[in-house]
This record gives sequence, C-alpha cells and structure tokens, in this order.
Amino acid sequence: MAQDIVFDARTDGAKSWAWWLYVAHGVSFIFTLGAFSFIPLILNYVKRGETMGTFVHSHHDWQIRSFWWYLVWMVVGGALFITIIGIPLAYLVWGGAWLWKAYRLIRGWVTLNNNEPI
Repeated sequence: MAQDIVFDARTDGAKSWAWWLYVAHGVSFIFTLGAFSFIPLILNYVKRGETMGTFVHSHHDWQIRSFWWYLVWMVVGGALFITIIGIPLAYLVWGGAWLWKAYRLIRGWVTLNNNEPI
C-alpha cells in the first residue's frame, strides 16, 4: 500500500510558493546569471515567516543563503577580475560559483518535491 503525505492547506500553499520561488531563482540564474534573483529573494523573506514550523521553512532559508553566498563569490570574482593577474582566477571563481548555485537549486527543488526539509 502506498503511503501518501497529506498536507493541510497552509503547508500545501507554502510548498507551492517555495516550488515557484525555486523556479524563479532558476530562471533568473539561467537568463541573467542571477542578476534578477533579488526578486524571488524578497519573496523568500516575505513568505518565510508563514512557514515557521514546517519543512518548507528550511527551503526558504536554503534559497536565501544560496543567494547571498552566490553574491559573495561573484563579488570576489569581480575583485579578482579588476587585476590583470587575477583574471584567470576570477573566471575559475565565477565558474565554481555558477556550478555551486546550480547544484543548490537542483538539490533544493528535488528535496522539496520529496517533501523533505533541506
């Protein structure tokens, strides 16, 4: 017999919001390298309080931390890019940050779809 998880309307709505915010972060990430990811970030901050006590709360935290750490590494890459010698290293930092952010979005989205906290 299959076991189905039944959510109340609040949790189901919160999960739906988190799912769409993963999509918005992903679309921003693919088309603008995360430049417009501040829009879903604001919604993460707004919706996070409504999810207190549910597994969805951890997903909002995950997306928020992913945004800020990605921004830090993009700034570090930018600082390296300013110097002539640091340009190759800047590309490595940016490439690593891009792969890391892609991993975070995919892992979070899959975990959310499995109804698990991250």
